[in-house]
This record gives sequence, structure tokens and C-alpha cells, in this order.
Amino acid sequence: MKNTCLDATDIKLLDKQVRVHLINSLGGFKSVALVGTKSESGNLNLAIFSSVFHLGANPPLVALIFRPSPPERDSLRNIIGTGFYTLNHINEAIYQKAHQTSARYDSMVSEFEAVGLTPEFKKDFQAPFVKESAIQLGMALREKVDITINNTTMIVGEIVQISVPEDCLFEDGFIDIEKANTITCSGLDSYHKTIRLDRLSYAKPDKEITSIFAIE
Repeated sequence: MKNTCLDATDIKLLDKQVRVHLINSLGGFKSVALVGTKSESGNLNLAIFSSVFHLGANPPLVALIFRPSPPERDSLRNIIGTGFYTLNHINEAIYQKAHQTSARYDSMVSEFEAVGLTPEFKKDFQAPFVKESAIQLGMALREKVDITINNTTMIVGEIVQISVPEDCLFEDGFIDIEKANTITCSGLDSYHKTIRLDRLSYAKPDKEITSIFAIE
């Protein structure tokens, strides 16, 4: 296989959109989720994010990155204003509708209604979940970090509510997201189904790695 090699100068000289697609693809497969929010005045908002990543389990923290403003970021404003939001896994049945939420709708337009997804409120949580999503996380804002090198913002949230199908949750805490039909993405616009290769035992210097697939 012949590789294409680019140095820093080559990358800078690329067309803007080519560079955007290239750099966004280099990170490999990414988590992708729908972020549900409600404004302080009650307007519902839904936006797709592929910059969601795990920060820690105790406390249970998840982060996401917001690109520079302008344009106005309704989700960011709503999260800061209310302190709550939801993360909703995207499945094969809704990925096209989820992608459509990346369009720049007016602040008064609910993406739920615009793309045909259903807002769901449960257990008095302030932000809307996506009813069509099998795995749903209720998040509470814990920290806002301004990243000056590229004028982005990192939002750190704590998981305060979890909804997951019973048959996807194992006794050891593992969630079979593949069984829940959760998809992944690469780049800005490529969506993928997954095939699990295995689950492996905890790695130790003096112990051979074994398959733990059988516990399922």
C-alpha cells in the first residue's frame, strides 16, 4: 500500500474544506450523540456532536467540545443557562435525522420538530431526551473550559441519570452498545455500524490475555 505523506506546510496549503475533512477523519472512529437542551425561556434544542468523550468514572464525567462562536451556539447557551442537558446515542434508524440537526436552524425552531424526532421528559429532569434513542444520559454541567489555542469551549458534565435497555446491561456493568444499535462516525459526515471482535481480560504483566466474551 502506497502512502501519501504531508508535512505541516502541505497541510496549511490545502483547500479549507479539504483540510477540515482530512483532519476530522484522522482521529478515527468517534462517539456521536445528540445533545438535547432546553433554553431558559423553554425552547427545545437538539444538536449532533461527534466530540463527546469519557473523562472519568468517579465522578462519572463526560466532555464535549464546542466550536468557536459566531455563529451562535444554542446548545452551549442553553447548557450554561440551565446547567442541564442530555446525551442520546444515535442508532441506525435515526442517523439521517440526527445528521440533519447540524443544519443552522433559527433559535426559535426546535430541531426535534424540524427533523421528526420526539422530545421525552422523565423523572423531572429539566432537559429533553430523544425518545427514539435506546441509551440516554442525563447530564449536569460541572465545568466550562475555554481553550484559547483555537477558541473552542470544553463542557464537562456529570452523568446524573442513565436509561439503558435491560438486555444490554451486563452484571459486570458492561453495556452492549452494539446490541442497542448504537452507531459510530468518522470525519464529519460518515456513519458506521460496528462488529465486536472480542472482550478481553484485564491486562496484567504476569497474566495471559484471555477472551471474556463467554460471560455474555
